Amino acid sequence: MKKIVIEEMKLDDIDDVVEVEKDCFSVPWSRESFVREITKNHLAIYLVAKVEEKAVGYIGVWKVMNEGHITNVAVHSAFRRQGIAQRLISELLSLCEKQEIDSFTLEVRETNEAAKALYRKFGFQESGKRKGYYQDNGEDAVIMWKYL
Repeated sequence: MKKIVIEEMKLDDIDDVVEVEKDCFSVPWSRESFVREITKNHLAIYLVAKVEEKAVGYIGVWKVMNEGHITNVAVHSAFRRQGIAQRLISELLSLCEKQEIDSFTLEVRETNEAAKALYRKFGFQESGKRKGYYQDNGEDAVIMWKYL
């Protein structure tokens, strides 16, 4: 397995991140959205997972008071099942904990059992649903919370 490096997302990573986004989501965020997130959103933290200098996964969070809202976790399909998402989540939680974030929330597709299982490994628990949350097919989102 090749070495995976986790670091803060930079503008130079955006093209790779957009490629990951298009690979993972049917309604991907735009390049401009990522640029705005890392240059103008002072409440946001984004990390990337790199293999040989190429971003192959990423995670983002918005810090609101003492809470973190995880926006996205994505790993390119060619790099899945190597523990990259787990490393990204672990690094992000550790970084946020140092910034006194003591609870986290996220939404996940109701049918995405693999993602829900991964989040449960980190102590996230299902706490509700958002009906028709996903605009591509109207699927419900499961709301999950983790408290430190």
